[in-house]
Amino acid sequence: MTMFAVAAIAVLVSMALSMVRAFIGPTVFDRILAVNVSGTLTVVLISVYGFLDGRPDFLDIALLYGLINFIATIAVSKYMKFRDLGHPIDGPDEGDV
Repeated sequence: MTMFAVAAIAVLVSMALSMVRAFIGPTVFDRILAVNVSGTLTVVLISVYGFLDGRPDFLDIALLYGLINFIATIAVSKYMKFRDLGHPIDGPDEGDV
């Protein structure tokens, strides 16, 4: 049990370091990556906590959070690249009549 407590502390330290990178990261993509790393570490932390507490159903919650984290990272990255999430700003295309 002590080993998992040390793992939880190491994950919390890693999350703190990734949040530092999110605040100082020179580009927006560095910040997105740091928030994604923090989300992934949250999945690990939820899993470790579920093991420490003796509740394996926390793994389902961790997997769901990981899926939401992945989708959110893709959406934010696409928004930062295109600024419109793939929808035209100036009206319908020529094919849309």
